[in-house]
Amino acid sequence: MTMDALGVNPLLALGSHIFFIGVSFFALQAIMPQAIIRKNRVFQTQLLFIMLSIAIGSSVSNFFLDISYWSGRLPFIFG
Repeated sequence: MTMDALGVNPLLALGSHIFFIGVSFFALQAIMPQAIIRKNRVFQTQLLFIMLSIAIGSSVSNFFLDISYWSGRLPFIFG
């Protein structure tokens, strides 16, 4: 039985995406948007932060999942 049949890979991918989205949201909070964002645009600023967190977190998660996948395939190249 493969890992995909057990549903491990989708759970790993989902967990990875959620983790890296959270990390990117945490990291983005170090930015001080007051200098960039217009006054009285709190909702738009929060929405922008959430969307940036999703975009950055998904990209980083895909990078690590791809690295994990391809490093697992290396023995097939040399073996």
